[in-house]
Amino acid sequence: MPPKKRKGKAKKPKHAEPGQGDEFAEKYRRSVLDVAVLKDRLALKTDAAHQVMSERDDLKCQIRDLKQVLSQEKLDMKDITADLNHQYKTLQTDLGAKVKHLENRVLVLQTELDQCQGDLKTEREQREQMEEEKNAHIRDLQSKLDNMEMGYEKILHGCLDSLLAHLAESQSQWEDESLDIHQEFKDMLADLGLNPQYI
Repeated sequence: MPPKKRKGKAKKPKHAEPGQGDEFAEKYRRSVLDVAVLKDRLALKTDAAHQVMSERDDLKCQIRDLKQVLSQEKLDMKDITADLNHQYKTLQTDLGAKVKHLENRVLVLQTELDQCQGDLKTEREQREQMEEEKNAHIRDLQSKLDNMEMGYEKILHGCLDSLLAHLAESQSQWEDESLDIHQEFKDMLADLGLNPQYI
Protein backbone atom coordinates (compact mmCIF):
# COMPACT_ATOMS: atom_id res chain seq x y z
CA MET A 1 0.00 0.00 0.00
CA PRO A 2 2.61 2.66 0.85
CA PRO A 3 4.39 2.15 -2.47
CA LYS A 4 1.07 2.64 -4.29
CA LYS A 5 0.42 5.83 -2.36
CA ARG A 6 3.88 7.03 -3.26
CA LYS A 7 3.35 6.19 -6.90
CA GLY A 8 -0.05 7.89 -6.93
CA LYS A 9 1.22 10.98 -5.16
CA ALA A 10 4.36 11.07 -7.28
CA LYS A 11 2.37 11.00 -10.50
CA LYS A 12 0.75 14.39 -9.81
CA PRO A 13 4.04 16.27 -9.35
CA LYS A 14 5.55 14.48 -12.37
CA HIS A 15 2.67 15.70 -14.55
CA ALA A 16 2.85 19.17 -13.00
CA GLU A 17 6.66 19.54 -12.94
CA PRO A 18 7.51 18.89 -16.61
CA GLY A 19 5.12 21.57 -17.84
CA GLN A 20 6.30 24.04 -15.27
CA GLY A 21 9.91 23.04 -15.78
CA ASP A 22 9.57 23.48 -19.56
CA GLU A 23 7.98 26.87 -19.11
CA PHE A 24 10.64 27.84 -16.60
CA ALA A 25 13.39 26.51 -18.90
CA GLU A 26 11.87 28.38 -21.85
CA LYS A 27 11.80 31.62 -19.88
CA TYR A 28 15.37 30.97 -18.82
CA ARG A 29 16.42 30.33 -22.43
CA ARG A 30 14.71 33.54 -23.51
CA SER A 31 16.47 35.49 -20.78
CA VAL A 32 19.84 33.97 -21.77
CA LEU A 33 19.17 34.84 -25.42
CA ASP A 34 18.12 38.38 -24.48
CA VAL A 35 21.31 38.82 -22.45
CA ALA A 36 23.39 37.40 -25.33
CA VAL A 37 21.72 39.78 -27.80
CA LEU A 38 22.32 42.71 -25.47
CA LYS A 39 25.96 41.67 -25.07
CA ASP A 40 26.33 41.49 -28.87
CA ARG A 41 24.75 44.91 -29.26
CA LEU A 42 26.96 46.31 -26.54
CA ALA A 43 30.03 44.80 -28.24
CA LEU A 44 29.03 46.32 -31.59
CA LYS A 45 28.42 49.71 -30.05
CA THR A 46 31.68 49.46 -28.12
CA ASP A 47 33.52 48.71 -31.38
CA ALA A 48 31.79 51.69 -32.98
CA ALA A 49 32.80 53.86 -30.04
CA HIS A 50 36.43 52.68 -30.33
CA GLN A 51 36.36 53.49 -34.04
CA VAL A 52 34.99 56.96 -33.29
CA MET A 53 37.72 57.50 -30.70
CA SER A 54 40.35 56.38 -33.21
CA GLU A 55 38.99 58.77 -35.82
CA ARG A 56 38.91 61.51 -33.19
CA ASP A 57 42.61 60.90 -32.43
CA ASP A 58 43.41 61.00 -36.16
CA LEU A 59 41.56 64.30 -36.50
CA LYS A 60 43.47 65.69 -33.50
CA CYS A 61 46.74 64.73 -35.19
CA GLN A 62 45.59 66.39 -38.43
CA ILE A 63 44.65 69.56 -36.55
CA ARG A 64 48.02 69.59 -34.79
CA ASP A 65 49.85 69.10 -38.10
CA LEU A 66 47.80 71.84 -39.77
CA LYS A 67 48.55 74.21 -36.91
CA GLN A 68 52.26 73.49 -37.27
CA VAL A 69 52.10 74.05 -41.03
CA LEU A 70 50.18 77.28 -40.51
CA SER A 71 52.69 78.48 -37.94
CA GLN A 72 55.56 77.69 -40.28
CA GLU A 73 53.85 79.49 -43.14
CA LYS A 74 53.32 82.54 -40.94
CA LEU A 75 57.04 82.55 -40.17
CA ASP A 76 57.84 82.15 -43.86
CA MET A 77 55.51 85.03 -44.71
CA LYS A 78 57.22 87.23 -42.12
CA ASP A 79 60.62 86.32 -43.59
CA ILE A 80 59.46 87.07 -47.12
CA THR A 81 57.91 90.37 -46.02
CA ALA A 82 61.05 91.37 -44.16
CA ASP A 83 63.17 90.41 -47.15
CA LEU A 84 61.00 92.35 -49.58
CA ASN A 85 60.96 95.35 -47.24
CA HIS A 86 64.75 95.15 -47.00
CA GLN A 87 65.04 95.03 -50.80
CA TYR A 88 62.66 97.96 -51.07
CA LYS A 89 64.70 100.05 -48.61
CA THR A 90 67.92 99.10 -50.37
CA LEU A 91 66.47 100.21 -53.67
CA GLN A 92 65.32 103.49 -52.16
CA THR A 93 68.76 104.13 -50.64
CA ASP A 94 70.52 103.29 -53.91
CA LEU A 95 68.13 105.45 -55.88
CA GLY A 96 68.63 108.36 -53.49
CA ALA A 97 72.41 108.14 -53.82
CA LYS A 98 72.49 107.67 -57.57
CA VAL A 99 69.48 109.77 -58.60
CA LYS A 100 71.58 112.46 -60.26
CA HIS A 101 73.81 110.00 -62.10
CA LEU A 102 71.14 107.47 -63.04
CA GLU A 103 68.18 109.59 -64.14
CA ASN A 104 68.05 107.58 -67.35
CA ARG A 105 67.42 104.42 -65.23
CA VAL A 106 64.71 105.87 -63.01
CA LEU A 107 61.85 104.49 -65.10
CA VAL A 108 63.37 100.99 -65.16
CA LEU A 109 64.02 100.98 -61.41
CA GLN A 110 60.54 102.37 -60.72
CA THR A 111 59.06 99.56 -62.78
CA GLU A 112 61.04 97.02 -60.77
CA LEU A 113 59.93 98.66 -57.55
CA ASP A 114 56.30 98.56 -58.59
CA GLN A 115 56.71 94.92 -59.51
CA CYS A 116 58.15 94.14 -56.09
CA GLN A 117 55.29 95.95 -54.38
CA GLY A 118 52.76 94.14 -56.55
CA ASP A 119 54.37 90.80 -55.76
CA LEU A 120 54.37 91.65 -52.08
CA LYS A 121 50.68 92.62 -52.20
CA THR A 122 49.81 89.49 -54.18
CA GLU A 123 51.80 87.33 -51.78
CA ARG A 124 50.07 88.90 -48.79
CA GLU A 125 46.64 88.37 -50.32
CA GLN A 126 47.44 84.77 -51.15
CA ARG A 127 48.79 84.13 -47.66
CA GLU A 128 45.74 85.72 -46.06
CA GLN A 129 43.43 83.64 -48.24
CA MET A 130 45.32 80.45 -47.41
CA GLU A 131 45.25 81.32 -43.73
CA GLU A 132 41.48 81.89 -43.84
CA GLU A 133 40.93 78.60 -45.67
CA LYS A 134 43.07 76.68 -43.19
CA ASN A 135 41.35 78.31 -40.22
CA ALA A 136 37.97 77.37 -41.72
CA HIS A 137 39.20 73.80 -42.22
CA ILE A 138 40.44 73.65 -38.63
CA ARG A 139 37.09 74.94 -37.36
CA ASP A 140 35.29 72.32 -39.47
CA LEU A 141 37.48 69.52 -38.12
CA GLN A 142 37.00 70.76 -34.56
CA SER A 143 33.23 70.80 -35.07
CA LYS A 144 33.31 67.23 -36.42
CA LEU A 145 35.43 66.16 -33.47
CA ASP A 146 32.97 67.72 -31.01
CA ASN A 147 30.04 66.02 -32.78
CA MET A 148 31.82 62.66 -32.65
CA GLU A 149 32.50 63.03 -28.94
CA MET A 150 28.85 63.88 -28.27
CA GLY A 151 27.72 60.92 -30.40
CA TYR A 152 30.08 58.59 -28.54
CA GLU A 153 28.73 59.75 -25.18
CA LYS A 154 25.12 59.28 -26.32
CA ILE A 155 25.84 55.77 -27.63
CA LEU A 156 27.62 54.76 -24.43
CA HIS A 157 24.94 56.16 -22.12
CA GLY A 158 22.18 54.61 -24.26
CA CYS A 159 23.80 51.17 -24.10
CA LEU A 160 24.33 51.33 -20.37
CA ASP A 161 20.78 52.57 -19.70
CA SER A 162 19.31 49.82 -21.90
CA LEU A 163 21.43 47.14 -20.20
CA LEU A 164 20.52 48.34 -16.70
CA ALA A 165 16.83 48.49 -17.56
CA HIS A 166 16.90 44.99 -19.02
CA LEU A 167 18.80 43.59 -16.02
CA ALA A 168 16.33 45.22 -13.62
CA GLU A 169 13.41 43.78 -15.57
CA SER A 170 15.01 40.31 -15.65
CA GLN A 171 15.74 40.45 -11.92
CA SER A 172 12.12 41.36 -11.18
CA GLN A 173 10.86 38.48 -13.35
CA TRP A 174 13.24 35.99 -11.72
CA GLU A 175 12.20 37.06 -8.24
CA ASP A 176 8.47 36.72 -9.10
CA GLU A 177 9.02 33.31 -10.70
CA SER A 178 11.14 32.16 -7.75
CA LEU A 179 8.41 33.12 -5.30
CA ASP A 180 5.80 31.29 -7.40
CA ILE A 181 7.95 28.13 -7.61
CA HIS A 182 8.61 28.16 -3.84
CA GLN A 183 4.92 28.53 -3.16
CA GLU A 184 4.08 25.65 -5.53
CA PHE A 185 6.57 23.36 -3.80
CA LYS A 186 5.22 24.35 -0.40
CA ASP A 187 1.68 23.55 -1.61
CA MET A 188 2.80 20.17 -2.97
CA LEU A 189 4.52 19.33 0.30
CA ALA A 190 1.41 20.36 2.15
CA ASP A 191 -0.64 18.09 -0.15
CA LEU A 192 1.69 15.24 0.78
CA GLY A 193 1.11 15.98 4.42
CA LEU A 194 4.60 17.37 5.06
CA ASN A 195 5.41 20.60 6.79
CA PRO A 196 7.75 22.68 4.54
CA GLN A 197 9.37 24.32 7.55
CA TYR A 198 10.90 21.02 8.73
CA ILE A 199 12.37 20.00 5.36
